[in-house]
Amino acid sequence: MKGTWAVVLCSLLLIAAEIQGQLTYGKGRCICTGKGSDFIQRKALGKIEVIPKSSSCDHVEIIATMKPTGEQRCLNSNSKWVQKMVTALIRKRSSQSTHR
Repeated sequence: MKGTWAVVLCSLLLIAAEIQGQLTYGKGRCICTGKGSDFIQRKALGKIEVIPKSSSCDHVEIIATMKPTGEQRCLNSNSKWVQKMVTALIRKRSSQSTHR
């Protein structure tokens, strides 16, 4: 009887290891579910976080945190306004780091 339980336990462990090691296909676990906003008021913007493509999400995500409320909004990474804003922030940050 002990041998049967050992076989069952080993089988369950092998199945669990196989399931854990499988790749996820499709959208994965992206934070943003829709395309996001094309524009937000710049004075209400607290911070921007850019999350690159990964194995769990197949597109770049840009998340804005609003100043007054702390609300997080997804931005459309294909929007011209969002692309210009992110580029300007990168330039500003890189110029600040070279002047230190």
